[in-house]
Amino acid sequence: MLTVSIYSGVSVLIVSLISFVGLFFISVNEKILKGIIFVLVSFSVGALFGDTFVHLIPEAFESGISGSVISAFILLGIIIFFVLEKFIHWRHSHTEADEVCEVHSEVHKEETQIKPAGYMILLSDTAHNFLDGIIIAASYMVSIEVGITTTIAVILHEIPQEIGQFGLLLHYGFSKFKALLFNFYSALSAVLGVIIALLLGAKIEGFTPFIISIAAGGFIYIAGSDLVPEIHKTSDPKKSAIQFISILGGIALMFSFLLIE
Repeated sequence: MLTVSIYSGVSVLIVSLISFVGLFFISVNEKILKGIIFVLVSFSVGALFGDTFVHLIPEAFESGISGSVISAFILLGIIIFFVLEKFIHWRHSHTEADEVCEVHSEVHKEETQIKPAGYMILLSDTAHNFLDGIIIAASYMVSIEVGITTTIAVILHEIPQEIGQFGLLLHYGFSKFKALLFNFYSALSAVLGVIIALLLGAKIEGFTPFIISIAAGGFIYIAGSDLVPEIHKTSDPKKSAIQFISILGGIALMFSFLLIE
């Protein structure tokens, strides 16, 4: 069990450090960065839908649990994220109202520029990373070899996802420093997932289909309600074509992971 704990801990630490991939974009010119973000937002739409319908939902249905139950939890995920976004919007609007009565504060000014969808992205990724931690630990419980291959698959999946998420956080108003910091905080939930999985052992396996289903509902909500309206803001034919290709690229990437699973 000690060996499993060590391998799981090292693996999840490596996965968490991938959240700093945004460092490569820190020194990029603002104009170039906006162009990259434009593509990444569309790419993220394809990646989120692709991950949901190619990986998460099929995996949940393969668990043997009733299809209607899985469907109910997917819908529950959509509802949960809808309610959470409503709450974040409510908090956001109250913060802006309070700001009118306050003396000019740079810290508060920066916070009001952050759109609620940015926090939704972080919340969804936190749940996703938590699940990754559980999956990594559960894989090492099967064997060290299975654990290593699972970790490699997670890393390959996380790199493009973290790049896309960094771009989305910038798009929704986070500064480069805040985007990196919050991305890392979100990634640390994988460590918590490993700890819980190691403490519960085989018992955790019974809950993963429900966690996956809720995560799938969250991804559907974020991609459909937050990101798609964003990419519809441009009607330029050339930009629209780039968006379409980027979406297909995100979907294709998720399909490519089927080859290494």
